[in-house]
Amino acid sequence: MAAPAVVREAIDTLRPPRGDRDGPLAPLLVALTFVTGLVDAVSYLTLGHVFVANMTGNVAFLGFALAGAAGLSVAASLIALACFLLGALLGGALGARFAGNRGHVLGAATTLQACLVAAALAVGVLAASPPAAAVRYALTAVLATAMGVQNAAVQRLAVPELTTTVLTRTLTGMASTAAAPGGRGAHAGRRAVAVAAMLVGALVGALLALDVSLAAPLAAAVAIVLAVALVVRRVSTGAAAWQRE
Repeated sequence: MAAPAVVREAIDTLRPPRGDRDGPLAPLLVALTFVTGLVDAVSYLTLGHVFVANMTGNVAFLGFALAGAAGLSVAASLIALACFLLGALLGGALGARFAGNRGHVLGAATTLQACLVAAALAVGVLAASPPAAAVRYALTAVLATAMGVQNAAVQRLAVPELTTTVLTRTLTGMASTAAAPGGRGAHAGRRAVAVAAMLVGALVGALLALDVSLAAPLAAAVAIVLAVALVVRRVSTGAAAWQRE
């Protein structure tokens, strides 16, 4: 894909053209990708080297911890995995409840997600620094549940190249399609936006967690998820074509 086309696709991802198949979903999912970077920065840097969104990493961490690697916790990895699955179950139930309207699916999921992250924020505000083990486990549980909800809803929406958490496939696609005859890769602009959103979210989350407080990136995450919930509820009051599955 030529550079101008990549830039055009990136712009269209952030500001979809009129009549786009996914309507406003793409930029909303980019915002949630940024949130993923925020919360994984918090969890990894302050909750004991565990992820609340990247479950591939947690499976690897669990293996390392079982082998006796220092700085990793079997309990933390298991809590994150179990609660993520619980969140995915809840998100799947919401998807089934609002089947047929993608706007309602995302609105319901982000409302629940905002409530869960807000609960984590409340705990983070009250927690000592550094937080005790019980507090770290509680925060891991609540945040992993919230990210499971997000993942299940995003999977239901099926917006191309915007999973909001998993970038391995995105990066593979960017490289493999660029190597195709003529070097024209599909969705290169959208993939680049997804990677950048995750990267910047992780950077901002790390800076806030390390230089301000554990609660600061969680406050940012609550604000963004709540904004997504409010926007999607406002724009999905009708029956636009993009809402249909």
